[in-house]
Amino acid sequence: MRYRLVYTDAYLKRARKFFKRHPDLLPLYEKVMSLLELDPFHPSLRLHKLQGRLQDLHSISITLSYRVVIHFLIDGNDIVPIDVGDHSVHR
Repeated sequence: MRYRLVYTDAYLKRARKFFKRHPDLLPLYEKVMSLLELDPFHPSLRLHKLQGRLQDLHSISITLSYRVVIHFLIDGNDIVPIDVGDHSVHR
């Protein structure tokens, strides 16, 4: 099954700001997002459900320090990235 990434304008704005500060992470990010489209459950993504006020969201890893918070839409195979950053994106 193939998934589809759906980027919102708000996410793209956050991502541009993040990669302006961390341009070295862009190649890893692109690899992670490609893998996410192919298989969001691949072990190297370290997909996990968040808790607390973000309990409806999931997180995947770019590195051990940086994450992408995502939302899986139930009706279909769409994956909507919400935020990208360090562990503080979970708060």
